[in-house]
Amino acid sequence: MAGSALLEGGHPWFAHTDTIADASNKLAGGYVSFAHYDYLGLLKDPRMTAAAKAAIDEFGSGAGASRLVGGERTAHRKFEDDMAEFLGVGGVLALISGYLTNMSIISHFMGARDLVITDDLAHNSIVMGAKAGKFSHIKFRHNDLDHLEHILTTERSKYARVLIAAEGLYSMDGDLADLPRLVEIKDRHDAWLLLDEAHSYGVLGDAGRGLCERCGVDPERVELQIGTLSKSFASSGGFIAASKVVIDWLRFTLPCFVYSVGLSPATLATAQTALDILKAEPERVRALHRNSQMFLSKARAAGLDTHTAVGEAVIPVLFQTQEQTLAISQILLEQGIYAPPIIHVGVPKDLPRIRFFISAGHTEADIDRVVTALAQAAEMTADLVGKAVGT
Repeated sequence: MAGSALLEGGHPWFAHTDTIADASNKLAGGYVSFAHYDYLGLLKDPRMTAAAKAAIDEFGSGAGASRLVGGERTAHRKFEDDMAEFLGVGGVLALISGYLTNMSIISHFMGARDLVITDDLAHNSIVMGAKAGKFSHIKFRHNDLDHLEHILTTERSKYARVLIAAEGLYSMDGDLADLPRLVEIKDRHDAWLLLDEAHSYGVLGDAGRGLCERCGVDPERVELQIGTLSKSFASSGGFIAASKVVIDWLRFTLPCFVYSVGLSPATLATAQTALDILKAEPERVRALHRNSQMFLSKARAAGLDTHTAVGEAVIPVLFQTQEQTLAISQILLEQGIYAPPIIHVGVPKDLPRIRFFISAGHTEADIDRVVTALAQAAEMTADLVGKAVGT
């Protein structure tokens, strides 16, 4: 990419999606996006936009200051309390950025005598957070809990505190962590667990409470759960779910919270409205489950490589070369289907893919359309695989 060898004809990133949508609406099938993680189909729900407009009218456009020094609105604490009750944890702390939530929380908890162990495919925010402190850092092979067990058996005694970091639903592969065993392992080795549920909340479990609900694990057994407001909750920002005493401590000590502005009125209002809708309309979660399983089964029936995806909102389709992946993404775009490619450095160089985010708002016709287009495009671009292999 840096040398532009793959990008001589332009590239698909930073696309003006409004322009693409306008142009695609002239096509027979219109515009459909599989690139946005609007899992519950709330992004353009009139209740969401009305809540944002009303909040701006009443409170203005911004929060104005850090909540610690500038005060907070009743709505800030109400949202956190409602989310904590929904998730079954002692408390929640909302922050301005989901990425910075992971970046800041790991180094805030861990010191020079400690060890952080992360899944090899953990999100970049976890990786960067694990590199940000003076503590030691080791990776275990993706979802290989035997390897994690080996690391803890050989290394645990050398450190004061150990934090294991994993994701609930992995954002590039669409597979799940084995939470019951993770919890058993961390308890036995006297470690803490950070579980990034960014892609899990609103997705996993009958009510969308995440991997704990899906696996039947008491959420209070997980020391730190990380959520985002930009996916199922169709807003922006992040949050930490933990015990009440931990959250109360973080309100006064976590730099990313203390030195950052609070969530804006519109952001807070949309997140609260999304949470209220999720609780009132669990059928949205069921629709998401149906659509995800439908996409997975139809893609596999068409001979497409969905890798390790389990059929929960995030489903990658892998191709053999980066060139083929770029070409297929462009073919989809020309048909009004927006699904950008993921190539190195986002994933390993030999595992290029197009990642599909499934929504409760997608129809069966949308899914049939994209699977058919993918299968046809894969056949059309087969020559790119041969050329790449030949070189």
